[in-house]
Amino acid sequence: MKAKIYLALAAALALAQPALAQEPVKVGAIEGLSGPIAKYGVPIRHGIELAVEAVNAKGVLGGRKIEMIFEDSAGQKDQALNAMKLLLARDHVVAVFGPTLSNEMFAAGPAAVERQIPVIGTSTTADGITDIGEWIFRTAMPEADVIPVTVAAVKKRFGVKRVALMYSNDDAFTKSGFDIMKAAVEKQGLDIATIETFGTKDTDFSAQLTKIKGLNVEAIGISALAEAGAGVVLQARQLGIPPSVVIFGGNGFNSPKVAEIAGKAAEGLMVGTPWFIGKKDPLNQQFVASYKQKFGDEPDQFAAQAYDSLFILAEAIERAGSTENTKLRDALLKTDHKGVLGPFRFTPHRDPAATEGVVVLAVKNGKFDVLE
Repeated sequence: MKAKIYLALAAALALAQPALAQEPVKVGAIEGLSGPIAKYGVPIRHGIELAVEAVNAKGVLGGRKIEMIFEDSAGQKDQALNAMKLLLARDHVVAVFGPTLSNEMFAAGPAAVERQIPVIGTSTTADGITDIGEWIFRTAMPEADVIPVTVAAVKKRFGVKRVALMYSNDDAFTKSGFDIMKAAVEKQGLDIATIETFGTKDTDFSAQLTKIKGLNVEAIGISALAEAGAGVVLQARQLGIPPSVVIFGGNGFNSPKVAEIAGKAAEGLMVGTPWFIGKKDPLNQQFVASYKQKFGDEPDQFAAQAYDSLFILAEAIERAGSTENTKLRDALLKTDHKGVLGPFRFTPHRDPAATEGVVVLAVKNGKFDVLE
């Protein structure tokens, strides 16, 4: 009798194994796919989707496909938190990409920490992101590693001595970027003539810029998201602040949409980045060509980071030999990936380990190019 039971169990297990092998690996992504924040969220989604196609050609864990489940946060903290709860409780995802903004991550990240599910921020650069908990990773280089390089380049290239700073004071990402920018400017020994603030949804910056115009500054540093930042740049030139006054930005400016919105006013705008479209590496050239072919548009830094991040997760799943949460987290910590961003590893605190450094770009003829 026992022998028959064992045989029946063995047969049931044998039948279950092929079914398990075909079961998709569910991965969530919370991105700003609507509203102004879609300038970042849509390229991120596209980068992930492009990488999923490549990974699923072979599969993971013996041929299982990755099934992406996207939720739109629209740049809203509450919506991001609700999306996280849905992905964790309803969909039982093994990992989550995003949310897009640092504000959203501070709101939604703790829910994943509580459930002990790995989260990979592909665009969250504010200070303190990985302090949320040991399940929070990020592939986005913190602004603390990027902005000081930009400020140093502005000083060296243009001999700037006197600057004005502007930032939107109702957003964790832009406030964090401003704090880093201010510290970098002070470290370079530059004089700060004024500090002006605005809201992320503001469209009129004339009062702040008129004040700055009268202070004879040689540069303006701005920490803002793409839409507001582009509006500041456009109005600065419209109000007669000349091109000789250099404008530089934080990571929120790393979108081609800034140059599209600001038009000719964006010429000369400077920003630091760990990636740029003209990078000659064959992996990067293949990524750019595939992205253009599939989506009819050029990728940006956020698409590139998301693209690499999907491969990083897939490799971690293979290393773990499982989607079990602790094994997957430990495997992520052992990441050693060569992608379009170059060599990539996580620090013990789950931030990117700087390997290839920061490139400073400037807008030339409507597009970002390496600062000459």
